[in-house]
Amino acid sequence: MAFLLAHLSDAHIGPIPRPSLRELAGKRLTGYANWINKRAQAHDMGLLGRLVEDMAAQKPDHVAMTGDIVNIGLDAEIEAARLWLSGLGSPENVSFTPGNHDAYVPAAVPRIAETFAPWTTSEEGAGFPYLRRRGGVALIGLDSAVPTAPFVASGRLGAEQRKKLAALLDKTKAEGLARVVLLHHPPHRGGAKALRGLDDAAELEAIIARHGAELILHGHNHKISLHRLPGAHGETPVVGAASASAKAGAHYPRAAYNLYSIEREGDKILISARSRGLGADGETIEELDALAL
Repeated sequence: MAFLLAHLSDAHIGPIPRPSLRELAGKRLTGYANWINKRAQAHDMGLLGRLVEDMAAQKPDHVAMTGDIVNIGLDAEIEAARLWLSGLGSPENVSFTPGNHDAYVPAAVPRIAETFAPWTTSEEGAGFPYLRRRGGVALIGLDSAVPTAPFVASGRLGAEQRKKLAALLDKTKAEGLARVVLLHHPPHRGGAKALRGLDDAAELEAIIARHGAELILHGHNHKISLHRLPGAHGETPVVGAASASAKAGAHYPRAAYNLYSIEREGDKILISARSRGLGADGETIEELDALAL
């Protein structure tokens, strides 16, 4: 039986509740201005709801949400995002990794960690990377979200996460599991524009080259993308997801989510992928192009 994994990202739950002057200190001021002037017109919560309904109709075995669930890290935003994530399914069946908007300011980081802890629980100790074994699949979640200066949206894993990741990749390979790595930022050099990429992407690439993985999923760029990294026993597909709430006509592609069918044939792990999202009419959720992994 195939394991069906759904992947969505960058929901940017809105609208942003009106912040106090105290809450607008620092980077939140520019972020709130950006929401008012651009993002509020680009993200549609009604569309996000229809996309989630369509995703539920596909009956995935598990859902991965790879970050940017909020916008500027207000407590009221985080609570609204918790309610939305709860609607995707039980924490047992939904996994979350934080994005740069979830770590928009230092004060938001512990609040995000506490609020979304049920969706980041691990079978191999607390913290990131987490490991969740589901139906022959090892879901390994990384935290690339770090607070940054205004107009910077980069991420970083750090040496401790990278070391633990290498060990988990080896452990789950020995168990015969299909290893799916989840994170917000693209894991490869050149995967995002300047000041928006993963600072230690070269180190992560080296880990994948030595230890391998069957699939890496990310968000951040608000578009469906496919890249390949050299792995220990062949190339590792790297798939990016669109924003799950992007309106038609926004400055980035229309809302979509990805589906991955993971199954074993003898000693081989077979993975196929497809996307569903907002059609050209701006209303219908429909099948999009298949992803040739």
